[in-house]
Amino acid sequence: MNWLIEIGKAAALCVVVFTFIAISVMVMVYAERKLSAWMQARIGPRHVGPQGLLQLIADTVKLLQKENIVPRQADYLVFSTAPLIVAVAALLDYVVIPLGKVGDTVLIVRDINIGVLYFAAMASLTVIGILTGGWASNNKYSLLGGLRSAAQMVSYEIPLGLSIICVAMLASTLSTVGIVEAQRGRWFIFQAFPFGFFAFVVFIIASTAETNRVPFDLPEAESELIAGYQSEYTGMRFSLFQLGEYGELFGMSAMAVVMFLGGWSGPRPVPPLLWFFIKTYALVFVMIWVRWTYPRFRIDQLLNLSWKFLLPVGLVNILGIGAWLILLR
Repeated sequence: MNWLIEIGKAAALCVVVFTFIAISVMVMVYAERKLSAWMQARIGPRHVGPQGLLQLIADTVKLLQKENIVPRQADYLVFSTAPLIVAVAALLDYVVIPLGKVGDTVLIVRDINIGVLYFAAMASLTVIGILTGGWASNNKYSLLGGLRSAAQMVSYEIPLGLSIICVAMLASTLSTVGIVEAQRGRWFIFQAFPFGFFAFVVFIIASTAETNRVPFDLPEAESELIAGYQSEYTGMRFSLFQLGEYGELFGMSAMAVVMFLGGWSGPRPVPPLLWFFIKTYALVFVMIWVRWTYPRFRIDQLLNLSWKFLLPVGLVNILGIGAWLILLR
């Protein structure tokens, strides 16, 4: 009967993690709408609840009530499965993210010895959902959005992986908990300077592209592709795509905190869990700030940035950190 207990634990953890993601997404969507309004000298949502705090609940109820429309001649099975792939990929990211410590207990679903490699693998599943959703929609704009996403995410996964290699070299482990413990004396963003800092910058740029956010939102591109791969999706299927996108945004920010900013570590009076969320939401704020500041790249500019700039920088970072480990440690 042990396997039944393990299945029950896994199901309970799925419910907890999904609830955490849903709440985080609601907080981030509200924050983004308010911050974008502030940056553009607008008011933002304010009519539903005090200061618009219940606007996201109203939007969720509205999406639940909308009819799920499937285009004629679309591939119904693939069309319906694609949003689930994106949402589940975001859900699986959180298995290896340590949120902090309570006493001597680390708040993590499972600490595995290849934690960051697992995270990168699960994050890359998003492109499968986006590509299949665009293809199955029987819409040329959706197909173009899916193909753009494939080109973009495959290109930026390489510099993302190079940044992970830099962290693995500094920490001598791929365990996310081990990486945080290895930063007790000094965060990795400040180690092997300036190579640790450059690795952090490459990771942030690549993770922004992985989450399809401005200036890398070519898979959606409302002015060109009428929302791209999402064009034919309505109701809860559309909201699952949004859940996956914002879930990836929080997950990428959290992993950047784990790998470069010391995870839950911080001055003692503040609880470790609170430190982790302060750092993570600070990075989320930076990504929101970037979205409402810069225009969208062209596809050639986007690919050139990855292959001609980030890839060489990532390789130089690996060489620099390797030399630092040999000569100065």
